[in-house]
Amino acid sequence: MMVSFDYKTAVTTLHELRKSGERKSDLVVTLGENLIHQGYAGKLGDEVWAVYEQIFIAALDLGNDTLATKCLENLDKRFPESPRVKILKGMKLEAEDNLDAALSMYENILQDDDANVAAIKRRIAVYKAKGQDQQAIEALTKYLDAFYSDAESWLELSALYLSFHLYQQAGFCLEELILLQPQNHFYHLKYAEILYTSDNITVALKEFCRVVELCEDNVRALLGIKLCTSRLLNLPTSAITSSASSSTNSSFSLDMKTISDLNGLAKERLSIIYSKNQRGGNSANEIKIVISDWLVR
Repeated sequence: MMVSFDYKTAVTTLHELRKSGERKSDLVVTLGENLIHQGYAGKLGDEVWAVYEQIFIAALDLGNDTLATKCLENLDKRFPESPRVKILKGMKLEAEDNLDAALSMYENILQDDDANVAAIKRRIAVYKAKGQDQQAIEALTKYLDAFYSDAESWLELSALYLSFHLYQQAGFCLEELILLQPQNHFYHLKYAEILYTSDNITVALKEFCRVVELCEDNVRALLGIKLCTSRLLNLPTSAITSSASSSTNSSFSLDMKTISDLNGLAKERLSIIYSKNQRGGNSANEIKIVISDWLVR
């Protein structure tokens, strides 16, 4: 039995997905194939070009070359010299693993318009796909000099620095993100983890506490507080005082009682969280025992 296709619902769904930025490639391809094969594309007016682009990208995600090619041909026929369509052609070359040709395509676009953000980002993606991480770092750094507020690119640059174990540079990227979006707990968490990895324990502890302030009972942050305080409790008091005084935040101070209290609170919250999440069964009880043993260390 064939399920009837609701054209209006399909168009509305595709529009809402474009507006929200969600990919949902499976759904987009399913709706798109019905729109195209059942002849509804002609009813979309000028919106059809945005729909073709949306379906094209979803088809690339799923490896549906036939559908992607059909959409791209329609777009190229309507906008033969459009840089936007050229970028889509480059993306298809990337999907076909023809990275050099895709890179050449993006380079040509940037020769005509060196501020084409889409082309810059696709070129960076090709650098990464080719394993040319140093070129990707240089391109991202140059891009962020011009487009400072692009949070996604700061995060991408941080990840590239981390792949080279350049913790100071990665931390700088997270500092910029925190300036851009100070209420985003994820950025504070990433920054805290970088600080901990680079052995800056007191500032890492401050950032983990900030995460819990912004996102109550964040397990990774609570684990970070437990790790930081456990290490600090094993240090001499003089070492803790010296470390805290050298913190980049002069208002941040530590003493043994504060550290001990934070350690106890982190243990308590983690115990409660894991007790709630583990229900019944021997394996659940075993996990609870292991966690409890670790928390009392």
